[in-house]
Amino acid sequence: MKQRLEKLVERFGIPRLIIMAFVLALFILGSLTGLSTAQLLSASLVRFGMNGVLVLAMVPTITCGVGLNFGLPVGVLCGLVGALISMQLELKGFVGFISAILFSLPLAAIFGWLYGWLLNRVRGQEMMVGTYVGFSSVAFMCIFWLLAPFDNPELIWAIGGQGLRYTLTLDNHFGKVLNEFLLLKIGDLEIPFGLVGAFLLLCLLSQLFLRTKVGLAMQAAGDNPRFARAAGIDVPRMRSLGAMLSTILGAVGIIIYAQSYGFLQLYMAPLMMAFPAVAAILIGGASLARATVGHVILGTFLFQTLLTIALPVTSHIIGGDISEVARLIVSNGMILYALTRAGGGR
Repeated sequence: MKQRLEKLVERFGIPRLIIMAFVLALFILGSLTGLSTAQLLSASLVRFGMNGVLVLAMVPTITCGVGLNFGLPVGVLCGLVGALISMQLELKGFVGFISAILFSLPLAAIFGWLYGWLLNRVRGQEMMVGTYVGFSSVAFMCIFWLLAPFDNPELIWAIGGQGLRYTLTLDNHFGKVLNEFLLLKIGDLEIPFGLVGAFLLLCLLSQLFLRTKVGLAMQAAGDNPRFARAAGIDVPRMRSLGAMLSTILGAVGIIIYAQSYGFLQLYMAPLMMAFPAVAAILIGGASLARATVGHVILGTFLFQTLLTIALPVTSHIIGGDISEVARLIVSNGMILYALTRAGGGR
């Protein structure tokens, strides 16, 4: 029995076991105090689907040897531009949603490759430089949002007629198109198969890509650059490709996130988007050198479920809200724990 417990701890790691136990305890407390477990689970599934692709964006950079992508806001900003172009053209429903993704892909590919080129020039300091790139790009785009040549009345400030609003509603465009697609209702339980299915589909495509010749070359470049160079693999190119794919996934992820949320938020809103994604994949079991799709799925579910149910349960029990405190402790604590260990986040 003792050996089984030791193997369980070794497999999942103490932080993940603690978080699993905490999530389970919150569900139990919620049910005992009269809250609907089905509604809590429904909200968790929505958060799981809407945030999953942003967490998946961490896999390419970790695989190719760049590390955790703290420059995720670069991809997020490309996705926001694509969504704004779709809204400017007044495209609606799935047409508007798909168009937003298609508009964002060329931008994400270009800026992702440039981002990868920069990371190749600062080897060994990728995560720190990525953080500064993400922060500075968000600050630069604040100027762009004020000067961007959009003239749709729904997008610009009513007074002055120039500059994009801070928050833009998607109700008249492509808000919740995935949430309402293939939505299954069983009593109080709502399962958004469209939203979760889109995330799992991208996970499947990412897993299949990692098994291709290029994907294996990326893994070799990340695991052992010297061996990869000896085998004829262009390591800088693989690193740039990983950064570009991560940026593309970030652009797609923010569009999926926004349609589920129902709003686009500009200016300084994307500033901290990378940190919850980093925390989630580390909770799932990823390290600074290895990340899999399984780590993404597990980490996203644990992290988002914890944040989703913490607010109603704690508010109901103690009459206060500690969800933000829990988010800060879990996200920053897991990042710190992982970065201080050479072997990763176990």
